[in-house]
Amino acid sequence: MSWFSKNYEKAALGGAAVIALGLCYLGWSKRSGVTEDFANDLKGSGNNNTAVASADLIPKALQSMKLDRVWTQALYNERPVDLFTGIPLFIKSSEPEKPVDLLAPSATPVHPPIPNTWWIEHRLSPEFADSANRDPDGDGYSNKEEYLAKTDPNNAKSIPALIAKLMYVKDESLAWVLRPGYGDGGKFPFTYEDSKRQKNKVTAGEAVAPGGLFFSKDVMKDRFKLLGHAIRREISKSTKVEIEVTIVRIEDQRPNKKGDVYEIPSPLQEERKNEHLQYDRTAVLSLEAIGLGGKEFKVEERTTFALPPNAPKKEYLLKKVTPASITVEYTDSEGKTKTLEITKGSLSQPAE
Repeated sequence: MSWFSKNYEKAALGGAAVIALGLCYLGWSKRSGVTEDFANDLKGSGNNNTAVASADLIPKALQSMKLDRVWTQALYNERPVDLFTGIPLFIKSSEPEKPVDLLAPSATPVHPPIPNTWWIEHRLSPEFADSANRDPDGDGYSNKEEYLAKTDPNNAKSIPALIAKLMYVKDESLAWVLRPGYGDGGKFPFTYEDSKRQKNKVTAGEAVAPGGLFFSKDVMKDRFKLLGHAIRREISKSTKVEIEVTIVRIEDQRPNKKGDVYEIPSPLQEERKNEHLQYDRTAVLSLEAIGLGGKEFKVEERTTFALPPNAPKKEYLLKKVTPASITVEYTDSEGKTKTLEITKGSLSQPAE
């Protein structure tokens, strides 16, 4: 019998030991390689591993979040500071590279002529390009208009003078002409016609004497009074020769024109009637404020009116109306008489 057969168990045990040692070495060598590529401990940056930079600060941050902290308002020169953005700054569209601190004494106005402090005092934001033209209280007046008038931009009942929002929409005028006929014994007949194709007439048999009113009925009833007539010498436009002309003097009796005197040649020929046209002018207006924008109302020339139109006191006088403009007279808050011209399609604006 051979040695191997006799010592089989010893040989098997020895072989197993050798294999086990080999496996142990192989495992140790592999672990060393993994450690080299993937560190199992956070060692900061470097050392040929993938540790996150500054990862050691994470535990400190977590610990800080557990502390019982008390928030206090930050101040700068006794002004509250927003903890996220600091002191609010603004820029002018013309100089976007220069931030503006509204309370800095040297800061130029973001929306001239409004001072920067005005926005803060009235709790309004100047951050929009059209902030000066905005109307936060909806009364029809912009922030700029409220500033100029020294009224409250947040109170719809605090408004500048309404005259500033009066718009002249258009002129509604009636053109008319009186044509005296041939007189007899100081009495004269008359015909009337106007741009609405209305007509009236005093015949020769009903000729008006000095001091008499006409017409007795229909259009322009009792509007005119004959004062008398005079003879004048004039140069004829057609013959260039001096001639005698009868001039009839007529006084208007309409309330807003009472006392106006018209001097008209007798007879007034058809070709000359445009030289003696008269106008009853009426302005169509609108008040572009306090919710009345676009609502038109009419006022005759040389009559008083109120603003708003339904107000009890008529404090404004429409002195003159032309197709291009109107002239309004009123008394301001200081008791001074003001005269204002408003062009057609425009608003009156206060001076800056």
